[in-house]
Amino acid sequence: MIRNRILWKWVLLLSGFVAVFLSCAPVKKPIPVVMESYFTEALAINSQPENSALLYGLLQEMPAPFLPLLKNPDAYRLQIIYTQIDRDSANKPYFKHHYFNVTDQYTYPASTVKLPAAVLALEKMNQLAIDGLTLYTPMFTDPLRPGEKPVYEDASSKTGKPSVAHYIKKILLVSDNEAFNRLYEFLGQAPFNNRLHDLGLTQSQMTHRLSISLTEQENRTTNPVWFMDASGKTIYRQPFGLSKMTYTPRTDAIGKGYMKSGGPGMDDVLVNEPLNFSTKNRWPLMYAHQLTQWLMFPESQPASSRLILTPSDYTFLWKYMSMLPEESDFPAYAKPDYWPTYVKFLMTGSEKGEWPYKNVRIFNKVGDAYGHLLDAAYVADFENKVEFMLSAVIYCNSDNILNDDKYDYDAVGFPFMKALGKLVYDYELKRERKYRPDLSRYQFNYTEN
Repeated sequence: MIRNRILWKWVLLLSGFVAVFLSCAPVKKPIPVVMESYFTEALAINSQPENSALLYGLLQEMPAPFLPLLKNPDAYRLQIIYTQIDRDSANKPYFKHHYFNVTDQYTYPASTVKLPAAVLALEKMNQLAIDGLTLYTPMFTDPLRPGEKPVYEDASSKTGKPSVAHYIKKILLVSDNEAFNRLYEFLGQAPFNNRLHDLGLTQSQMTHRLSISLTEQENRTTNPVWFMDASGKTIYRQPFGLSKMTYTPRTDAIGKGYMKSGGPGMDDVLVNEPLNFSTKNRWPLMYAHQLTQWLMFPESQPASSRLILTPSDYTFLWKYMSMLPEESDFPAYAKPDYWPTYVKFLMTGSEKGEWPYKNVRIFNKVGDAYGHLLDAAYVADFENKVEFMLSAVIYCNSDNILNDDKYDYDAVGFPFMKALGKLVYDYELKRERKYRPDLSRYQFNYTEN
């Protein structure tokens, strides 16, 4: 046993030297896509903006049961960002941002962290610039910790193999946790954070995988990943990574108590103190909204610091951000486990049933965990020529006990999200526009080959 442990440590140490060597090798950096840039009102991503009179007044028209939430938003950790979009005669968009209670109060980002992982995974594929390496190339993950299984197959994909493209589809269609974990490992913890900081999203902290319990050190360590072409040749191999990232200390805590596992065969135990979130992921709602704008309107991002994505990358993201689960063949998502509004909280509340808005598509990423519901969305109505962006987070946990699986999602969270989205959508339908937008680039044939 002791000899095995020593051998394992030597394997990790040698792999670390290889990782350092490879990280020093020059990386081809393709020139970003040339697009005409335009600059309009910037989002206040690292500040606390004042409440918008227009949005505040609009919120007073919410159904009566939700008005108490608006009077005490901090108790619900409620934040809302609404962006009006107007076009000129050349179809260039101009943004007017409206805020309600956007503060530095911590909210757990849940699955909204998956969208930046998907975007930066596409970026990394472009930066590697290896012949034959695409987002569809089979991607394999080797085990790192004792007891882990390798990931060499994916029966839900058309080829039976995992790939960056397939992981992104699973993230955008149903918010798959394992798919995020594989991209987290492909990116590496430190590069993931450093790239977000380079983009000006300096308060983000991506510190852990999702849905599995690991120590801080285990989350700093990421699995070996490799890609193989159709002939069986390995065209890129990435050894295990170890992040030495230093994070700005935080003192984030939520609730008045939380349930803690009592151990095997034992009941959970109530701990009468707030749950510490200081080492958990941090991805403010403002960042989720900003990333949505950059993706839907790449030209609005400064050319000097633009995402390194190709036109096909953007259309790939647009398609699967707006596709409904039942429209996908690979993976196939069937009712009743998955329904059209499964990951569409704003305007629908994720209610089961048929898609309620003809000719409307929502390009978004949601999250729900620890009593938080979040959605960051771009909405396009192709019939009425209406578009807007809307993001919101609400903490719905009336007993303020976490980890007890007793959250007010159905009673408060989902109905609030539906009412908020419907309120803004109805307002946008009536809002006058000098020029009707051409939204054709966001329209897709969702039938898969």
